[in-house]
Amino acid sequence: MSQIGPEIVLGVGGGIAAYKSCELLRRLQDRGYQITVVPTPSSLNFVGKATWEALSGRPVNTQVWEDVHLVPHISVAEKAKFFIIAPATADLIARLAAGRADDLLTNLVLASDVPKMLIPAMHPSMWLDAATVANVQVLRTRGFEVMEPVVGRLTGSDIGPGRFPETASIVYEFDQLTGNISDLTGKRILITAGGTRENIDPVRFIGNRSSGKQGVAIAKAAIRRGADVHLIAANVDENQVMGIETTHVVTTQEMHEALLERFPEIDILIMSAAVADAKPKWTSIDKIKKAMLGSIELVPNMDLLADISKGKTNQIIVGFAAETKDHLIEARRKLESKGMDVIYVNDVSGGAIFGKDQTMGTILTRNDADIAVKETSKDALGNLLLDQAIRQIG
Repeated sequence: MSQIGPEIVLGVGGGIAAYKSCELLRRLQDRGYQITVVPTPSSLNFVGKATWEALSGRPVNTQVWEDVHLVPHISVAEKAKFFIIAPATADLIARLAAGRADDLLTNLVLASDVPKMLIPAMHPSMWLDAATVANVQVLRTRGFEVMEPVVGRLTGSDIGPGRFPETASIVYEFDQLTGNISDLTGKRILITAGGTRENIDPVRFIGNRSSGKQGVAIAKAAIRRGADVHLIAANVDENQVMGIETTHVVTTQEMHEALLERFPEIDILIMSAAVADAKPKWTSIDKIKKAMLGSIELVPNMDLLADISKGKTNQIIVGFAAETKDHLIEARRKLESKGMDVIYVNDVSGGAIFGKDQTMGTILTRNDADIAVKETSKDALGNLLLDQAIRQIG
């Protein structure tokens, strides 16, 4: 799988099962996750810092006082999309439940509001102790996912609940949390992103505020779920699309040609690009002098979605709508008139959404109730839209 998955923190507690997290790190890397390992100081008694750096290919710190100029407890927290802490010892669980911040890992947990999964591993007597039971309950009420340990042989001859689960089981559960599942294996998905530009002259153009972030987020989510993805990117920074098979375009006409070439061969089309509605009737090959910019005559651009949907056979088409009023009415009209199966609409009054990492709006599908999307990340929305596309396929 392409190494293009989300950034995660792998926290490692100070238990004998820490050595098993070396294998967990490798398997998570196989699934595409980009991993920063943050061990507790006591865990280094079981697996050393050099091992984690060699396996992850990244620097490893345990204390807030290391690399202070980088403010690691904030910078790492802001970058991570998910946390997985394995093993989570009784002591670490207690400190997290109490809101302690006495090493880098516990600081990161407090500084981040992303989903977090704990993989407890300890002696059965400790797991079943009333204090641990209460601490786990506290963490679950705060939104932590806590995976149940398995029953098995622990250190010595003791047998009971508290054993570190098999790596494959952990990866499966974590994939459910992150949406990194392989339900799109074998599906071919074509995605448009960014905003098309129509040249006035060599230095000026008509365009829009689309950054391409949403389309790129969908492409990465689809890759993580096993799809064969091709992105048509209009004026999107090449650094954003690293690791994604991409055709770069500038104008609406170029995007249309790229769509026509690939549409017959795909299963799902997701049109997240913001296409310019009009273009100058004439384009000057020389820069137009300021004094000559009295008016620009415009002509409509082709409606790419309406045109492409004419050639639809079994493809599922997902579209977007950005409206400033009557957005649900307009979205339903576009869904039906342009041959779409799913549409996501948001209110962009005042420039909202464009260029932001968060989004909110409504998903509309054929013959189904509208689905309100509260403020969420564009990564999460990408998975929601892919879920709806799969439903339409059946």
